[in-house]
Amino acid sequence: MRKIMLALILCAGIVYAQDNDRKDEQQTVTEEQKTAVKETISKYDVKTLTVDEAKTIHRALRDAGIRGGQSEDDLLQSLGFDVETLKKLDPPPSRPGEQNGNKDENTVVQKSESKSARGNKQDGQGKEKSGGGSKYTLEQACSDNAQLKTIAFDGLAYITGDFGFDTFLPPGKVSDYFGFQYMRDIDAKEGGHNTSFLTSIASNTLKILNDKQKSELMAAAKEQEADIKKFAEMRFPLIKGFRRNMEGGIPAGTKGLDKTAVLKYSASLYELDGVIAYKRAEVMGKIISSFTAEQKAAFAKLKFGDSRTWPDIPEQLDKRSMSHSQSVAMMTYASEMFAWYAGSIEADTYFCPERHGMYFGGFGMKTAPAMGKQNYSISTSLTGDSGEAFLNTLNETQRKKITNIVDLQRKDLAEIVTTRRIISAELRKFQKGEVADRAKVLALSKRYGELDGEMSYFYASAFGEVGKSLTTEQKAKLASLRTINPSEPRGPFLYSDQLKNPTIENTDFLFGAGKK
Repeated sequence: MRKIMLALILCAGIVYAQDNDRKDEQQTVTEEQKTAVKETISKYDVKTLTVDEAKTIHRALRDAGIRGGQSEDDLLQSLGFDVETLKKLDPPPSRPGEQNGNKDENTVVQKSESKSARGNKQDGQGKEKSGGGSKYTLEQACSDNAQLKTIAFDGLAYITGDFGFDTFLPPGKVSDYFGFQYMRDIDAKEGGHNTSFLTSIASNTLKILNDKQKSELMAAAKEQEADIKKFAEMRFPLIKGFRRNMEGGIPAGTKGLDKTAVLKYSASLYELDGVIAYKRAEVMGKIISSFTAEQKAAFAKLKFGDSRTWPDIPEQLDKRSMSHSQSVAMMTYASEMFAWYAGSIEADTYFCPERHGMYFGGFGMKTAPAMGKQNYSISTSLTGDSGEAFLNTLNETQRKKITNIVDLQRKDLAEIVTTRRIISAELRKFQKGEVADRAKVLALSKRYGELDGEMSYFYASAFGEVGKSLTTEQKAKLASLRTINPSEPRGPFLYSDQLKNPTIENTDFLFGAGKK
């Protein structure tokens, strides 16, 4: 329960601290805690340890229930790990009011500092920029600034786009509990949003795997091919219904979208997402459990969050013997398996601000131009800059409809963090040779779908009202903002593959008319 509360606190940006009376308490470390910590630190070489890796180790200690102080030091030393190196790279935080550099290692503090206090610039999504690169955190992803800019960007993409662009979805956004997005966002080389990033780590991973392990990945790709396709197709009715709500043609006798129907349908979609995630974790966990000492040593040289350590090698996948969707799944699995193995539950829980309400063309406007292009970098400032321009084009009444979404979705977003953390922790059991609770994962996935469905309902309702109230001048101004991507491919898409004339069921049920 304490982890759940910490996730909620982190998303809300509230300071959390342990009871100061515990500062001198000597904690008894259990064998289970010791094993959990040992599993994490065995992945790292203290001689080449990075700051991000030190933070990952400290998060693993907190996740295991180790409060810090002498108990933590004794545990690490007993496992042969250099405590001082760890502290230098990731110093324990000071307590509020503490002076002269004295720090209490039993205190966990999550601060939501003001922009002026940090003294750092922020990019368009509210992510700090300082020195060697951007700092991407779950707190920042949930921040009002990041969420508002992302919602506004979606509003621009939606109002100036069409059904085809709304359907575009990068394959990696499905069942994303494996830390890849976090690894992409924190990359020390800042190459995470280059089209070569996934190919590079997937190829390096496949090179290390043996034939049996690769065949197990391939079997999973073939087995899940139909469900992965079904997930993309199940999005179409929501997308179509949302467009009807803005563009007209809603069923006679209805007033707009039916919230209950939207949430119910979204829950069924995310239940399928849970099915895909569970099977993926089961297969990848089995492979990870079978790693040899040589394979572990090879993976240790590939640093999580630092693609500079990944050798430049040719693609390892022979795609001639598989369908296109199978090859995409294989590359996705390989890249995610590395991120999952080398990462942490914090990385698994993390999401980018664009992760939710993915029915409004944001990915179509931002990511579609990158498809099929070698070494193409997607702009990290496009979302924020365009979102701000969108808001500036609206009048006060219209703008308020968009800004109000941040408050409307706040509770849902906080519960999403909690839900993702629990699902991530359950799936990680497969890495330990244990069996995750499938019923629990699917039930939580359905709840996740309800939460995302409510957020999407808020977006669709507000975008629809604003879209119908725009003046001719406003429409022209917004259309001009879209010319930032003049080479956009046309949809509709099955993920990123262009699709002709998809069959879409009648969407009257999303307005409370007819039956589903």
